[in-house]
Amino acid sequence: MISVCMATFNGGKYIEEQINSILVQLGGEDEIIISDDGSTDNTLEIIRKLDDDRIKLYQNNKQHGYAHNFENALIHASGDYIFFSDQDDVWLPNKVKTMLPYLQNDNFVISDAYITNEELEVTGKLSTWRTYKKGYFQNLYKSIYAGCTCAFTKRIKDYVLPFPSTKHIQHDNWIGLLCELKFNVVYVDEPLILYRRHNSNTSGAGSKSSKT
Repeated sequence: MISVCMATFNGGKYIEEQINSILVQLGGEDEIIISDDGSTDNTLEIIRKLDDDRIKLYQNNKQHGYAHNFENALIHASGDYIFFSDQDDVWLPNKVKTMLPYLQNDNFVISDAYITNEELEVTGKLSTWRTYKKGYFQNLYKSIYAGCTCAFTKRIKDYVLPFPSTKHIQHDNWIGLLCELKFNVVYVDEPLILYRRHNSNTSGAGSKSSKT
């Protein structure tokens, strides 16, 4: 069973396109766990209108912030294989079938991504900004780990929870660095998502904002 963990906040402009790109790659027993951090736009309305039993929505009583919103989604994930997803990207059609074989073992798997503009026109690759080098110390200063490109097993989920309370380390760096110490990190040198850049990104490769 696959669980896709998505953290949302005012993502109504792009979220339907992203969810649809994920659902077509999932089976009937799989799930998308969405943790919403108090959206005030039409995000929740769009999610509910999709009316798919595989979508499980959790609404935070108070704002958790980006990393801990992902933590809330991860806590509720029940799958053997877990994928992280941002609310504004688009998964390429081969993402799940490419990454899934690597998850038969306790691996933390990350892939390359196409960086795009708001209209999904490709402007480059994530690997031109973040080059993966295996090892804890190689990634301690500047890491490759972009949460939207990663997947891992349930055993790794249990190992990395809870996330640290500090705001000085992002959730994807936390998971990636722990996996460098305890598990096997696999890098897939193939873009498997369209990593959308726009003015409202929460975080970002190659920009002043930050999108992970």
